[in-house]
Amino acid sequence: MSQEASPRGTFLKIADAVRAEIDTRPDMAELPSAAELMRSYGVSRGVALRVFGVLEKEGRAVRVPGGRWRVVRPGQEHDHRPLSEQIAEVIRTDSLTVGAKFPSAGALAERFGVARPTVAKALTKLEAAGVLSASQQGKQRTVLALPGREER
Repeated sequence: MSQEASPRGTFLKIADAVRAEIDTRPDMAELPSAAELMRSYGVSRGVALRVFGVLEKEGRAVRVPGGRWRVVRPGQEHDHRPLSEQIAEVIRTDSLTVGAKFPSAGALAERFGVARPTVAKALTKLEAAGVLSASQQGKQRTVLALPGREER
């Protein structure tokens, strides 16, 4: 589908095609990247980004850290809090106490469906807040304080 054939509404036609792919592939968890849409449909980056905007407005997709887009299925909820807050919540959900070993960046990346560098940035924020111990090679992080509670 070249942009010259129908410059107006091209992004809507591509959004329809992506929507159809989401409906026919229940295993599809991520949308194609902007580069993949550009290559597949022969459109500009702006057109590809408008496709994502349409799907986001419909509630069919949500932006995730790293510039990717995740498919949202009916009945599926998405946590819109910053990743650092979601990771801090691990302390409560896993019943961790002060001094307990904290999960690795790799385990957290898999758990939250994001890249390890994204997790590393969130962990750095928690270290700066005094919730987790600093990262050291070969040494697992530990919980220094419970988030949301002031130490007395």
